[in-house]
Amino acid sequence: MTDDTPPDDSGEAVSDEEVDEVLQEIERKRSLTGWAVVVVALIGIAFSVFQMWLAAKGFVLSISLPGVGDIVFASLQLLQINAVHVSFGLILTFLLYPGSTGDGPLSRRCIALGSLVDEKLGADHPVSRVVDAIGGALAWAFLDSEMDRVTPSDFVFIALSVLSAAYFITDFQEIQRMRALGVQRGRPIQEVFTFLEPVAGLLGPLADTSYAFVLGVLGVLLVLEATRRAISLWLMVIVAVFVVYARFGVLIPQDAAYVGVLSIPELSWPSIIQNLWYNTENGVFGIPVTVSVQFIYIFILFGAFLEMSGAGQWFIDLAYGATGTRKGGPAKASILASGFMGTISGSSIANTVTTGAFTIPLMKRSGYSPEFSGGVEASASSGGQILPPVMGAAAFLIVQYTATPFADVIVVATIPAIVFFFGVWVMVHFEAVKEDIGGLDPSELVDIRSHLRSGWFYLVPILLLLYYLIIERLSVARSAWFTLIAIGALITLVAAYGDETRTRLGAILGVLFGTSLLSQFLFGAGVLGALAGDGTGSQPLADAFSATVGNIGTLIILAGVLTLITRPRLDSPLLSFDGAVDDAAETTADAVGRPNLASNGLYKLGVFLGKSMESGARTAVPVVIAVAAAGIIPGVISVSGLGPNLVSLITAVAGGSLVLLLLVTAFSSIILGMGMPTTVTYIILVSLLAPALTEFGVPLLAAHLFILYFGVIADITPPVAVAAYAASGVAKSDAFQTGIEAFSLSLNKAIVPFAFIVTPGIILLRRVPEDPGYRVVQTADLLDIGYAIPEILIPVAGVFLGVVALAATVIGFAYAPVSRGERAAFAFSSLLLMAPGLAVSGTYDLLGLVGIGGGEMTVLLDVALRGVGLALFVFLMIKNRQRGGDPAAQAGTAEPA
Repeated sequence: MTDDTPPDDSGEAVSDEEVDEVLQEIERKRSLTGWAVVVVALIGIAFSVFQMWLAAKGFVLSISLPGVGDIVFASLQLLQINAVHVSFGLILTFLLYPGSTGDGPLSRRCIALGSLVDEKLGADHPVSRVVDAIGGALAWAFLDSEMDRVTPSDFVFIALSVLSAAYFITDFQEIQRMRALGVQRGRPIQEVFTFLEPVAGLLGPLADTSYAFVLGVLGVLLVLEATRRAISLWLMVIVAVFVVYARFGVLIPQDAAYVGVLSIPELSWPSIIQNLWYNTENGVFGIPVTVSVQFIYIFILFGAFLEMSGAGQWFIDLAYGATGTRKGGPAKASILASGFMGTISGSSIANTVTTGAFTIPLMKRSGYSPEFSGGVEASASSGGQILPPVMGAAAFLIVQYTATPFADVIVVATIPAIVFFFGVWVMVHFEAVKEDIGGLDPSELVDIRSHLRSGWFYLVPILLLLYYLIIERLSVARSAWFTLIAIGALITLVAAYGDETRTRLGAILGVLFGTSLLSQFLFGAGVLGALAGDGTGSQPLADAFSATVGNIGTLIILAGVLTLITRPRLDSPLLSFDGAVDDAAETTADAVGRPNLASNGLYKLGVFLGKSMESGARTAVPVVIAVAAAGIIPGVISVSGLGPNLVSLITAVAGGSLVLLLLVTAFSSIILGMGMPTTVTYIILVSLLAPALTEFGVPLLAAHLFILYFGVIADITPPVAVAAYAASGVAKSDAFQTGIEAFSLSLNKAIVPFAFIVTPGIILLRRVPEDPGYRVVQTADLLDIGYAIPEILIPVAGVFLGVVALAATVIGFAYAPVSRGERAAFAFSSLLLMAPGLAVSGTYDLLGLVGIGGGEMTVLLDVALRGVGLALFVFLMIKNRQRGGDPAAQAGTAEPA
C-alpha cells in the first residue's frame, strides 16, 4: 500500500448490524422476534429435512430400523413432492415477507382517505369513527409497518397453503382421475368436507363447483401474492398477464398485422387451471420446480452448511493471503474471495454483502474510490452464478432443459467464467497502476501455509463434489447428498479434535471401524443389524472392508459425537463457526435457562446443524417462489400452442440476422432481469427466445449459456443493478455510479457470450460431422491439431488477450494513460481478438440492407482477423509501454473510465 494514501476512517470494517440493514432494505424481510422466530426455524428445518430425505431415499419416505426393516411412511408421486415443496416455500414467504408496510400506493390512498374524512367531518363524527374503525381493522389484518409481526391475513394464506398441499397428499387418486376427465369433474367442497353438508345451501356457487378447481385458483393466486412479496410486483404482473392471455388471447384477430400470430385457441378457466396447477410438465409444478426439488435446494443446503461452518471467512482470508500484498491487492483478493463465495452461495446479492462487508473497507483504505470498490465487489460477486462447480440455480435448469449431464455443463461454462474473472482482475490491476495503489502489509494477512493447514477441510467438500460429478458421474442430487454427509462428518471430526482429544478421537474411530469391519466380515451387516439378526452371513474381507468404508461418514460422526460427550467443554483449535451459529447457541441456551450450554461442544454442533438447515430454507424461499411463478409462463406457452408462432415472429423481426437476434436476446435479458432473480429471467427467456436462437443454428448449450450470462449482467446494470445497490450500501457510495463501475468492469461478461456463440470452440463445443448438433469436446478432439488449434486454442487465446485490450479501453490506462483514439483502437482490437465472426456477420447484415450480397465466415477468415487484432493489440501495448517509461507521460492523468 502506498505511504502517501491519506487515512480514511471510511475504510473501517462494516459491522454485522450495517450488513443486516443493507440486506433488510434490499430483501425487505421481516425482523421477527419471540415465537415467530421459533416457528420459522422449525418450519425451515422441517423443509430441509424433507429435502434431505428425498435426496437420500428418493420419493419413498421410509426409515430402516435394525430387526424391523424398512418402515414406509409414504410413497409420493412427483406432483405431490412438488406441491409439498412449493407449499413450504409459500408458508415461509407469508411468515418472512410482509404483505404491506403502509408505504404502497393503495395503503397511502386509504390513509389519505381517512385523514380527509376526519378533516371534513371531524374526528368525533360517526362516519369518521366508522371509517377509522374500518381502517384500524384493515391495518390489524394486513399492515406490518414495522416489519416485525405476522398479520392475521398471513395466517389465512398459510392455512390455504397447507390446505392445498394436504389435498395433493390425501386425494391424489381424485387428481389423477381429473387429469383425464377434467378438473371440473372433481367433488364439490361439501363432499370433501362432509361436515359442511348441512350448510351446503349457504355456500352459493361453491356448492356446485369442483373443490379441486377452487383450490387451483387459490393456489395460483397464492403464488402470485408470494411472488409480489418475495420477488417483485413487476414479476407478478408479468405472470398474471400471461394467465389472462391464456384465457383471452383468442380475442386477438388472426389476420391482424404483426400480432396476429399471438392469437390462440379458446381455453376455459378449468382447462387453464388444470394445466397450470395439476401438471408436472408445465405450470406451477412444472420443470423449474422439479429442478428445484431435485437439484437446487440440496445445493443451497450444501452452501448453507459450508457457510455456517465458517468456510466463508476462511476463503476470504485465503484470498487475501494469496494476493493481498500485490499491487492493488485488496481488489484482487476481493475477486478471488467473491469467486470462492460464489461456489457456496450462487447469489449475487448475498455474495456482495457478505464478502463485501470485509473486502470493500479494505479496498477503500488502500486507495480505491468507494464507487470503484463497490463496483469491483458487485461485479465479481455476480460472477459467482457463472463459476463452476455450483454456478447457482440456473445451471441446474440448463441441465434439465437441455438434457445435458451436469459435468458437461461445468466443462462448457469453465473457460468463459475464467475469462470473466481474469478480465476483472486486469481492470483492477490497471486501476491500481493508474492510481499507484499498493497492497496490504504482510502483518495484516494470514500465512498461506499455516492457513491451509488449519482449514484444509473446507476444500474437501468442494473437491468431493467435483469427484462425484465428473469422475464418478453420479447424479447431481446424489453427489450433493454424499457431499452433505462429508461436510457433517468433517465438521464433527474437526469439532471433536484438539490436543487433549486427538488420541481419544483416533482410538474411538479405530474401535468403531474395527468393530464394523468385523461385523460385516462375520455377519454381512453392521453392528446394529447383526445384533438384530439382519445379517446375510459371512462375506469376503474385501467386501466387508468396502462396506465399512462406505459407512465411514457415519462412523466419523459417531466418533466425534462420542468424543464430545466425554469432553463437552472442548474448544476446537481449528473450527470457527459462523457468527450466526454462536449467536443462535447463546440465544437458545439463554431461552432454556442454561447459558452454559452455549460453550458445550456437542450442543454447539447441534445448533450448527439446525442453523444450517434453517439458513438453507430461508435462502431457498425466493428461489422456490421464483421458479413456481416463472413456470406459469412456459406453461401458458405450451397449453396455448403459442411456441411455434412466437419463434416465427421473432425470426421475422430479426430479418434473418443472427447478430440482431443476439442483440434482442441480450437487451431482453438485461431489461427483464432488472430487479429479478436470474432464474426467473432464464426461465422466461429460454421459453421465448431459445427456440429462435437454435433455429439459426446456435448450439443449444451455447444459447442457454448466452441467456444465463445476460441474466446475470442484469444484476449490475443501472438503473436497477440490485447487486451494485447492495455494494453501494456497504461502500457508502453513490448507488448509480457504483452500478456504472460494476457494469464497466463486467463488460467482458457481455462480449464473451457473443464470442462463444459465433465460435463454439471457446466453450469446448464441436459440431458433429454427421449430425447438425454439437457435443462437448473430447480428448480425441484436443489431439486433432487441425481442429484444436484454429477452433479452440487460437480463439481461447484471443479471448484472453481481448479482455486485456478491453481493460485498457475501460480503465483508460495500461502502462501509461490511454488517449481517446487509443481507446477506440484498443476496443477494435478487442473485438477482433474476441469475436471477429460477430464483426463479419454484422458487416454482412449491413451490406444486405443496401442490396449487396454477403459471404460466409470461414475458419481461415476467423484466424486471419484475430491475427490483425493481435498485431494491433501488440502495437498499442508496445507504444503505451514506451510512454510508460517516460516520466512526463507517467505524470499525466488518464481520462475518466
